[in-house]
Amino acid sequence: MIDFLFLYPVWSVTAPDRVNCVPGTGKFAWTPVKFSGSSKKTLLSMITEKSTLHFPFKCYNQNMITLAAPCAIGAEKVLANELRHLAFTPVGQAPGRVTFSPEKSSDGSVFSEMYRANLCLRTADRVYLQLASFHCETFDELFEGVKSIPWQDYFKKDVRVIVDKVRIHSSKLSSEHSVQGVAHKAIYDRLGAAWRMSILPETGDEMSVRIYIENNTAVILLDLSGKPLHRRGYRTAGGEAPIRETLAASLLQLMNWRRKQPLHDLFCGSGTIPIEAVLFAHNIAPGLGRSFSLENLAISDTDSIQKAIRAERTAAAEAIRTDCIVRVTGSDIAETVLVSARANAERACAIAGRALQDAGRDDRIPRPDFARASFEELAAPYTEGVIISNPPYGERLGDKEEALKLYESMRIISVNFPGWDLGFITSNEEFETFFGKKRLKSGN
Repeated sequence: MIDFLFLYPVWSVTAPDRVNCVPGTGKFAWTPVKFSGSSKKTLLSMITEKSTLHFPFKCYNQNMITLAAPCAIGAEKVLANELRHLAFTPVGQAPGRVTFSPEKSSDGSVFSEMYRANLCLRTADRVYLQLASFHCETFDELFEGVKSIPWQDYFKKDVRVIVDKVRIHSSKLSSEHSVQGVAHKAIYDRLGAAWRMSILPETGDEMSVRIYIENNTAVILLDLSGKPLHRRGYRTAGGEAPIRETLAASLLQLMNWRRKQPLHDLFCGSGTIPIEAVLFAHNIAPGLGRSFSLENLAISDTDSIQKAIRAERTAAAEAIRTDCIVRVTGSDIAETVLVSARANAERACAIAGRALQDAGRDDRIPRPDFARASFEELAAPYTEGVIISNPPYGERLGDKEEALKLYESMRIISVNFPGWDLGFITSNEEFETFFGKKRLKSGN
């Protein structure tokens, strides 16, 4: 299955003699142009200087900036709601994708807003900056469109650029591998000409570019995250078949869990769901324990950018809540995975603790409790609560028949936890039949 991204263009080059630019009004306008040689360079320089569309960190109109965030299929509304909560503006959705624009930060910095998106988003897999969108039916048009982007404004001279993924649908160009090669050559041609280098050293940080071509329109994205955002920095050992942290965070929202409600994971494994619940309950930014690739951009070494990064991290630390009672627990039958769960939880809470200390606070984040127990042994400690679990399934930990027996034995959970909301992750269409309960909400 192929995922497609539908984005709103910042500006576009559709052919060597036509430029689609954004004038001062912020609206799009087609501008037919006849030029060649040095006049082309002058025209593009004039457009870039006037509207700064390709250098968004100084952009005079932040509504021009389009960011994109991939997410789990089915979690698009959850991500869109999270974006609104963080004062971003969703502008479009596609399966597994949400596009959005930043609001103006207190210091007017678009970089601050892009950093905040990486730092605070729980349910997004990555954050991308859309650099360009252009009509593209031939490799020549692809090459010219990619080359027209002033890559030298983004990258340092020792950069190593990777076109890490290409997705194509309903377009004349069909070879993803060929698109990768042409785009990569266009980027390096632009960089070599700008820096007057025939060979780039490629000894520095790696930066990734992603390309989507849909209905003969190419969208060029720059990865601002680096490592996927589910890598929070607290998990060093996953245990058996862990779920991604971003998916766990999405499940908390899909279940409408609130911090005052008790939450338990009956098959906690390495502790991902309880840990993400604790981070959410205490309003701990999930990215406090890691860095992001936008910190390696050409402008990142300036004093103003370093100050913006410190300000965003300080604001995130000051937003951590320690005045709430949180009852989050997990259990599993395997002591080996519980060792990992406790270690992961300790690291996650320690990261938050260091951020609090840096912000001048001496608060402590309570750790979730983990216990060795089979789900049959447990009973509800409160009259109401929420269970969210990722039970073992045939394709993952055993054969299908074994999984179905497990689902049937799980019927005792609804008996032992009356009044609790139950949420389970499964791809097995027979789960409801064997569990003996019908789901109240449709899901994936």
